[in-house]
Amino acid sequence: MLDVRRLRLLRDLDRLGTIAAVAKAHSYTPSAVSQQLAVLEREAGVRLLERTGRRVELTSAGAVLVRQAERVLSALEEADAALATVRGEVSGPLRIGAFPTAVRTILPTALVTLGREYPALELMVTELDPVEVPEALRERRLDVALVNDFDLLPVAPDDTLDAVELLDETVFLAVPADDATGDEPVARYRHSPWIAGSPGTACHAVTLQLCRAAGFSPVVRHHADDFDAVLALVAAGLGVSLVPRLAASRPPSGVALLPLELRRRTRIAYRRGAQDHPAVNAFTTAIRAATVEHVRR
Repeated sequence: MLDVRRLRLLRDLDRLGTIAAVAKAHSYTPSAVSQQLAVLEREAGVRLLERTGRRVELTSAGAVLVRQAERVLSALEEADAALATVRGEVSGPLRIGAFPTAVRTILPTALVTLGREYPALELMVTELDPVEVPEALRERRLDVALVNDFDLLPVAPDDTLDAVELLDETVFLAVPADDATGDEPVARYRHSPWIAGSPGTACHAVTLQLCRAAGFSPVVRHHADDFDAVLALVAAGLGVSLVPRLAASRPPSGVALLPLELRRRTRIAYRRGAQDHPAVNAFTTAIRAATVEHVRR
């Protein structure tokens, strides 16, 4: 019988590319990962890995087993969800990941609702950038999370995760109020300093992509990941920046918000197979109600 934990290591080797990366993801030593994969090969009765120089690659049999491993892991999530449904009570830990804007706006209301309706749930929130969410879900550091992307820079589907839509919002160009114009707003500020998220974040990448589409490369003078800080910098006349509607409900004086055709899309993500878990369903219901209420206000 194949061991599920070893199947997960093989799946992660295919995803991460090196034994060292798999070891880091699971807090193992590289030697321990190699030993576990060797045991998996003996269990499978066929060679799963081959070395090419200093790299390890999957054989055709290893690639087949990885595809089957995804089905097995998804089936285990479904089994866990089914058992939780049979138990009836919505209880136990629920590890939630969310990006900073959501933590500040829609998430608190949802958490209050969950705490009131399901007192046996142990709610734990981690603030993180959406690009970090898939790995955190796969590594079971999170159970459910809010992620987002932009229509100009969509995120590729992930075979290990599922997601449902939550919010589609306008993105604004925040500019100093005394310098606001609605004529081709992005190109209008080609010579202005820009404020963008930290390199590696979706906000940073979409800023570069949007400006390039308008025919120029922006001079990013400041990096900030908190939109309150971004708007304060804009109000001080230190640059212009992209700001989604969720973060722009109360802009400070001195800031004008110019609507763009750019859209940001927020989704609720979880491991494939977990969609019917009572705790995931409870969170989905609560965060949707909180989002509707926030947008209405």
